[in-house]
Amino acid sequence: MEMVAGHLREKDGYYHIILSYTDENGQRKTPSRSTKLSVKGNKKRAEAMLIEARREKEEELKYKIIAKKNGVNVDSDILFTTFLKDWLKMMRASIEDVTYSAYQKAICNKIIPYFDRFHPKLLLREVTAKQIQDYYLYEMEVNGVGANTVFHRHANIRKALQYAYKTDLIASNPADKVQRPRKDRFQTKPYRAEELEKLFREVKGTTLELGVILAAFYGLRRSEVVGLKWDAIDFERKTITICHTVVQTKLDGENVLIKKDRTKTKSSHRTLPLVAPFEELLLNLKEKQRINRKICGNCYCPDNLDYIYVNEMGELIKPNYLTQAFPDFLEKHGLRRIRFHDLRHSCASLLYANGVALKDIQEWLGHSDIATTSNIYTHLDYSSKVASANAIIGYFPGNEAEHEQTQRIPATSGPTSKGLKKPDITEKTKSQKS
Repeated sequence: MEMVAGHLREKDGYYHIILSYTDENGQRKTPSRSTKLSVKGNKKRAEAMLIEARREKEEELKYKIIAKKNGVNVDSDILFTTFLKDWLKMMRASIEDVTYSAYQKAICNKIIPYFDRFHPKLLLREVTAKQIQDYYLYEMEVNGVGANTVFHRHANIRKALQYAYKTDLIASNPADKVQRPRKDRFQTKPYRAEELEKLFREVKGTTLELGVILAAFYGLRRSEVVGLKWDAIDFERKTITICHTVVQTKLDGENVLIKKDRTKTKSSHRTLPLVAPFEELLLNLKEKQRINRKICGNCYCPDNLDYIYVNEMGELIKPNYLTQAFPDFLEKHGLRRIRFHDLRHSCASLLYANGVALKDIQEWLGHSDIATTSNIYTHLDYSSKVASANAIIGYFPGNEAEHEQTQRIPATSGPTSKGLKKPDITEKTKSQKS
């Protein structure tokens, strides 16, 4: 797409913005508008407005060109639900398959059915903030949808309407006036050390074993567990590199596996140490796969030879298998029910309980910034709060300053590991004589 050019013109003592570009129909345009800034003393402000005007026009043209290319209706008399379908079709070529799948699920299965039922003749240009707000309330109060889900639905609707606003189909974005629900704070349910020890014993030798260890010990995401390849293991340098993912999603009504040579974020690409017990497990798996290929012959699936997590026939263990089979396994073996992803949180909890700093946990888990780690694992800060309390407890009113004494604050939060020393929360204070 051609860049939008522009310059400032002085007219009647004021700065005017002049843009120059070719529109979506190939027509040359040179619109002009006043900044309403007097020439005297306002040059930098006018230049900033020019830069912003060029950026906005380029974004608008991008939307219009994509719409024209994909045959999207740009008529303001279009029905709101029809517009959403057209917008989704336009977005298909410009976003990741996983993202598109999430958009499609929310818009086609949830948002459009609601507006078709309660506002069947609603035009795009007639959509109001109240109608959108009513939809959120309906989902939360009638369907019991959580605030976080509604928050994501709002993002879908707002983005679609922002496109309509940028392409002059509507005068403003009504979603900007909607009061979004407050996002629920995520509460993790990590396993304690003794629960993990029992889980490791029970899962040994099963199909779930590799997934459980990778999630609970190495803190890998489900997509990273399934996406682990043999070439990511360096047996000489004793390292594991997380650089490939496999995601399972529904795309245009079909279940598909999306394999990518990149991780969720740049920080998710990380290298971790290959510890001896896990190296032994991998070598055993490698030998089993060699034997299975020999036994199965032509029946062995040749498509996944690079992958570690496969079954006896060489078929890739799918991400959804981990999500569905893991809770059933826990129930069968009398273990507390958690999600598979909670094993990742269990890893973080144990790291913190054994003195690993949040910054190091961030890097181990592959979070993009430490704020993500801190927000998810705020419960891990309890032991540091105990240390802070013990540091000043000697000054608490009523303490006998003349005698040495032991003050104890119970640390009731955070896992501890069998055989590991618990955090020292005993503080002895002595009187300070002046």
